Amino acid sequence: MSLHKAESEWWRDSQESILAKDETVIEQTQFVKLGRCQWWFMVALNIFFLIVGQAAAVLLGRFYYDQGGNSKWMATLVQTAAFPVLLIPLYFIPSSKDPSTSSAPPSIKVLALIYFALGVLLACDNMLYSVGLLYLSASTYSLICATQLAFNAVFSYFINSQKFTALILNSVIIVSFSAALIAVSDDSSGPAGVSKWKHILGFICTLGASAIYSLLLSLMQLTFQKVLKKETFSVVLEMQIYTALVASCAATVGLFASGEWRTLHGEMEKFGEGRVSYVMTLVWTAVAWQVCSVGVVGLIFVVSSLFSNVISTLSLAVTPIAAVIIFHDKMDGVKIIAMLLAIWGFATYIYQNYLDDSKVRRRQTGVRESHNDSSA
Repeated sequence: MSLHKAESEWWRDSQESILAKDETVIEQTQFVKLGRCQWWFMVALNIFFLIVGQAAAVLLGRFYYDQGGNSKWMATLVQTAAFPVLLIPLYFIPSSKDPSTSSAPPSIKVLALIYFALGVLLACDNMLYSVGLLYLSASTYSLICATQLAFNAVFSYFINSQKFTALILNSVIIVSFSAALIAVSDDSSGPAGVSKWKHILGFICTLGASAIYSLLLSLMQLTFQKVLKKETFSVVLEMQIYTALVASCAATVGLFASGEWRTLHGEMEKFGEGRVSYVMTLVWTAVAWQVCSVGVVGLIFVVSSLFSNVISTLSLAVTPIAAVIIFHDKMDGVKIIAMLLAIWGFATYIYQNYLDDSKVRRRQTGVRESHNDSSA
């Protein structure tokens, strides 16, 4: 999974901390830097990358299993293997300097240890997601992934000292009810040949992966705040690149250690749509995950953390609908209610982010006006 929510939360929190520490620092918005037309073009382009990237990655992952693919480690590897794609925006998009950062940068050993730990945790998380997608339909899988919101709120409360407001608590409860409905329902549209116990295993793995992913986000946010202490586009991208590199290496070790690499040739020969389709499915799945990452980071950089979270929510809602159209997943009454509850939970969580973001913007406006008055 792409690691974007941590950067989103860190970006918002860092704005508040900067205003609290030095109210004379006025940061020029990306809207002014890019110009109106170019700004809107970048926003539209990154929205497209995020929604299409995430939906395509999940659907291609399900297609891989439906057509005869069975390697969980290969499905894990492709989630991060295309991380070199992120070098393109890192090279071409300039990163603004942060003049307010006066602390010494962390040592190479500290950074290497942090990236290694986060990368290994990411690989474990991707493995659980792969098992979950193997035993669940794409629509059910996507709805369970919505529990990341509830887990993220809990971990952020304990690790990042995020306030637990009434809206956030409502969101956690509603999304939990949504996951509970999926847990007790009979997924008759699930993959063929999957027993009830494998369905339960898929649910547990996806739920566990959502919890680990949320923990990973909180740990990354803590790293940005306490260790890196920077807020540039390059730092956000570098975090994704290095953790993806470690996760890819871990998945490769798992692929060979488990012996699954021996089955890949036979898997390719027996793939339902042919050998070329097998290779292209894996390649485009890997690319899709990184395209999603580019879109998420781009929206954080060009617009705001709030807007990035809104579009990320929209992409989660698109995937079940796309699964119904492409794979003819059955959307029974339970799934529809679960999806509506998930959207309700997302809406309340986003509204809380909107209130927080509005508060930060009002403070920025006040600081800007006081700075202009003092200059005059």
